[in-house]
Amino acid sequence: MKRKKIEGKQLVEAAVEGIRRLKGRKIAVVDLTTIKHSECSYFVICHGTSNTHADGIGHSVEETIKELLGVKTWHRDGYPNSIWILLDYGDVMVHVFREDARNFYNLEELWADAAIEYLEDEN
Repeated sequence: MKRKKIEGKQLVEAAVEGIRRLKGRKIAVVDLTTIKHSECSYFVICHGTSNTHADGIGHSVEETIKELLGVKTWHRDGYPNSIWILLDYGDVMVHVFREDARNFYNLEELWADAAIEYLEDEN
């Protein structure tokens, strides 16, 4: 039985859905496909209003991607303190920050050569 190949865009869409389910803030999709030697094709970045909120968003992303696409996280890090949670799906990396940490690390500025799409927050 052949496994269905999951495209990066599908992972991005499922990650965004998981973020939105718990009202993650200021979602950014960073397209790294035009950047040579990047580790992956996309970053999905967002933040929560507290450690608890960031933790919940991270778990929601994992659950939503598993539910919609049947894909498990390759690697995850950051849950013990929930200041910066990294979810690695190979072609897509999801970064869930607490707001102050997101402002401090400013990943979007580090990858300013890439196309960055900011999605509207849902109320």
